[in-house]
Amino acid sequence: MEALVEETYKELRKSSPDRNIEFILDKIPDAKADIDMMRVVWTNLLSNAIKFTGKTENAKIEVGSKSDGDSITYYVKDNGAGFDMQYINKLFGVFQRLHSTEEFEGTGVGLANVKRVVERHGGKAWRRQK
Repeated sequence: MEALVEETYKELRKSSPDRNIEFILDKIPDAKADIDMMRVVWTNLLSNAIKFTGKTENAKIEVGSKSDGDSITYYVKDNGAGFDMQYINKLFGVFQRLHSTEEFEGTGVGLANVKRVVERHGGKAWRRQK
């Protein structure tokens, strides 16, 4: 999983090589999963982090994990644009956008795909509330 995250991030960074992004990849454990589907998950999560830190001068993106013994939680944190928490229930919906297309490009299907893939693997996807 760690190698997949690193490879995915490096590939995504090719589209914006001049940006100042601090990327922190903690040690994360592997999981039994379809690698192509996990690539979809990481591509969507990391491209969102890169996109939504686009207006942040010193962007920071962190990928890590936590384990409670029975399960592993992988996470992506960034210091980019937030959103109004009253719309959190729309976050993983298909074609749901929490920012205008003028502000940030995208179709609104990325996180819906993440949720679908993660749930097919027996997991859960969510946005941690602050």
